[in-house]
Amino acid sequence: MHSQRKLEHLRICLEENVESPGLGAGFDDYRFTHRALPEFDLAAVDTATTFLGHPFRAPILLSAMTGGTSAAQAINCHLAEAAQELGLGLGVGSQRAAIEDPDLINTYQVRQVAPDIFLAANLGAIQLKHGYGVAECQRAVDMIQANALVLHLNPLQESLQGNGNTDFSGLLARIEAVCRALPVPVLAKEVGWGLSEEVARQLVEVGVAGLEVAGAGGTSWSEVEKHRAESETMRRVAEAFANWGIPTAISIQLARRGAPHAQIVGSGGVRTGIHVAKAVALGADIAGLAAPLLRPATVSGQAVCLRLHQLVTELRVAMFCVGARTMTDLRRTPLQPSGGPV
Repeated sequence: MHSQRKLEHLRICLEENVESPGLGAGFDDYRFTHRALPEFDLAAVDTATTFLGHPFRAPILLSAMTGGTSAAQAINCHLAEAAQELGLGLGVGSQRAAIEDPDLINTYQVRQVAPDIFLAANLGAIQLKHGYGVAECQRAVDMIQANALVLHLNPLQESLQGNGNTDFSGLLARIEAVCRALPVPVLAKEVGWGLSEEVARQLVEVGVAGLEVAGAGGTSWSEVEKHRAESETMRRVAEAFANWGIPTAISIQLARRGAPHAQIVGSGGVRTGIHVAKAVALGADIAGLAAPLLRPATVSGQAVCLRLHQLVTELRVAMFCVGARTMTDLRRTPLQPSGGPV
């Protein structure tokens, strides 16, 4: 059943328009001040950074997309090949399917093509209320030789799924137990509606090391679930949430305020290297993206590389044109609200 749902999700994301229909990620609400005299060579721009102690050649995470179906196996391998070649990080999709059916484990395994990358395992935090504990979290990590575990938070998506898991009570204490026991860092991520300042604070207080905001403005899972709705009523309910959530640009700032020392991934509607630069300038350590890479990932690792190379080139040019030679410089580069006073 999980495998079938994963396949449906993949098909819908590839075939339907599931971008957040009316709510942007907020990157266009900010602009850099162009620097006509950078006083260094573009070749001197250095996009290297570290995330949770791992070196990245550019501040980009290929965010969780899929797993649990044969179609997902090729996609994950192509993403991993590109991440390995370009020195980036990768998160796999939710591994619940493979915990419950070991025949699906190989659809998540990518170390054979990406021995060196930062790799994040993934489970739904809500599963901690349904019999999962430290042992299952450790299995998810061991299954793919991961460097970290992502626990994803998706109350709206669960509310819109037939038979979704919607009892989020007492979940924070269970997340804390995992953070205390697991030998790798734990990240918490939304799946497309953003993290608020209060939730960011709550999560780091119980030991979460990193946050992926996954704000509104990218793929909308309420739109995805609308296409899977089992009744006209649920289709309309899903439709009502088309503009729900915290836009990514705002969520990055809120998360940074709530968790000043955490590692933050700015994701949700990241579509260009300029968006990556803005995410970092707004307070993220790295940026994450998924949807723009899905179609290339159905083709080949090289197709993913081409798309990512374009993104990194855009980032480098943006850094050059604001006079930021390093990621540290970029973090200190101010952004102006678009249309605001100069």
